[in-house]
Amino acid sequence: MSTSRFDRTALQAMLVGLRPKLHRYAARMAGSVIDGEDIVQETMLKALQALDGNAVVERPEQWLFRIAHNAAQDHLRRRQRERSRMTEADMTQIEDPSESADARLAAAASLRSFMRLSVAQRCAVILVDVLGLSLAETCEVTGATLAATKAALHRGRAELKALASVPDETAVPKLDPEEERRLRHYVYLFNARDFDGVRALIAEDIELEVINRTRLRGKKEASTYFGNYDRISDWALSLGFVDSQPAILIRDAQAVDGAVRGFMLVEWRGEEVTAIRDFRYAPYCVAGADIRFIDG
Repeated sequence: MSTSRFDRTALQAMLVGLRPKLHRYAARMAGSVIDGEDIVQETMLKALQALDGNAVVERPEQWLFRIAHNAAQDHLRRRQRERSRMTEADMTQIEDPSESADARLAAAASLRSFMRLSVAQRCAVILVDVLGLSLAETCEVTGATLAATKAALHRGRAELKALASVPDETAVPKLDPEEERRLRHYVYLFNARDFDGVRALIAEDIELEVINRTRLRGKKEASTYFGNYDRISDWALSLGFVDSQPAILIRDAQAVDGAVRGFMLVEWRGEEVTAIRDFRYAPYCVAGADIRFIDG
């Protein structure tokens, strides 16, 4: 693709195929499929702003990953300031990679495991072992030297191997009783297809986003969203957690196992719904998520 033709239209066309790959990187860097989607959206915004500023783009895919890398770094720095928990490890050892087994291990690793790595290790392992970039391409994305990238990759692989042998003893999250009551009522109305009842819950100033599809603002616009669910019957909702965050799970009603095909995040102001994020059309977010059902 020539630089002169890489404009907004070309970017949007490219993101159709590249967005899931960008999300795999962002989610593993952030340790959450939800935060990963936020980073992808920030990446898209920054890319559009750069194009509007007449940025010259020679290699679009690497350029987008560089923006995603910087957006992920910004996200982690913000979180570090808020939580004061993340630290960088010292990396000195350099060793050549041995791809296949390490790639399988990295692809199977949970998001929580990646969060146990240092930021530099995480970058190297995700880009090389999960997304299949070369060492040279990884250096271009991160701005690190080849020696530092090899060191981070070696140390990150070793840490993932050690973590793979440790049982996962993560505690099941707890849901605030009031939030559980509100969410259960919302799920009950939705499953009963009482969409007039659901509409009665939403605030006049609601903000609704169907990830990868559309944004709706205000009660009048948002009310059309529920009609789309009313016209189809391939779903059923359950209460649960996605990466430890309370969520409404969208199950496939036509599958024997009722597999989760998406999820919704709902925000409240008292008894009113002020925001909905629907991930039904973002299956790449479900693939790497830690999903847990709440009994009952």
